[in-house]
Amino acid sequence: MSNVLIINAHQYYPFAEGKLNASLVDIAVSKLQAKGHEIRVVTMTEDIDVDQELENHTWADIVLLQSPVNWMGVPWTFKKYMDEVYTAGMAGALCAGDGRTSENPTANYGAGGTMSGKKYMLSLTFNAPKASFDDESEYLFQGKSVDDLWFPMHMNFRFFDMQALPTFACYDVMKNPDIENDFTRFEAHLNEHF
Repeated sequence: MSNVLIINAHQYYPFAEGKLNASLVDIAVSKLQAKGHEIRVVTMTEDIDVDQELENHTWADIVLLQSPVNWMGVPWTFKKYMDEVYTAGMAGALCAGDGRTSENPTANYGAGGTMSGKKYMLSLTFNAPKASFDDESEYLFQGKSVDDLWFPMHMNFRFFDMQALPTFACYDVMKNPDIENDFTRFEAHLNEHF
């Protein structure tokens, strides 16, 4: 079985208290522990100790990032976490610099990751409906997928040489929620990929 670090990136807002993301974390903990995985959970409401978070990442075989999508990206508290933890990890815990050498300073940018063999999974909650993705006639995303939108986050993990598990998403969670179906789909996703 694997060591799984679950990061709940939710930032509280009066209109989005974080119940859905917390429930998805609870489902992941329950299902993955029942399958024999060791679990650690970090939330953005905690005081973050950079050294402990680096240790959590090196301990983990899989990092599950549970995040709402705020303005097409992560909440600011998780961005702060990334700026502090992931920057500190460039000293070797997560990557040994950016992968370039003085002998060839223009090649291999981003290839310095030290997390080879480790995986990550994005689990996202959107206000956007599913139909707004992968359809060129849709105004905002213009045919782009969820993974296209979250390409920068995929690159952050690739910078550490981690491999992606398929992304999971809940759609239209504020205006047209289907939460019980989302939970069922999430459990099936976890069963398939863990």
